[in-house]
Amino acid sequence: MKQTVQLREIQERMKPGVITRDGFLGTDRRNLIDILQEDDAEIKRRNLTHRGIAERMMQLREAGKRGLGEFISVSPYFEVRVDSVRGKLPCPFKHPGLIRKTNVIVRNLEKNREITYTDMHIHMIGEHGFYEGKGSAFRLEVKDLVEVLEIIPLEE
Repeated sequence: MKQTVQLREIQERMKPGVITRDGFLGTDRRNLIDILQEDDAEIKRRNLTHRGIAERMMQLREAGKRGLGEFISVSPYFEVRVDSVRGKLPCPFKHPGLIRKTNVIVRNLEKNREITYTDMHIHMIGEHGFYEGKGSAFRLEVKDLVEVLEIIPLEE
């Protein structure tokens, strides 16, 4: 597919200093359409959906909210901490409304690994299939999400 005018405008909003200090693209110089297509292909290879990944992220976030800013045990072997930061951000894809600035840390104690994500990540993955650009400090790799959060592929 080709980069549309709309995607070009969205990509401009993702640059450093527009919505966030560091932006959403990192050192990735590809067109937004290419970033989206590559991540979408990875999701399809793994027989997953962006929505399914976002739902798992939300599930763990909701369980972690009970900890009130402290790590809480989540069955079978996770620890989750949810920290709310003051403020909200607009979606770079121009989705209506504002998204809370919430950070979620999930530790998979069995695998001795952890991953950090935000409410913005949940939204951008679930609604737009966007995991941020390569080289971004907050880029989420599909492989890491699947392994740490133990996301089960769809049945064929």
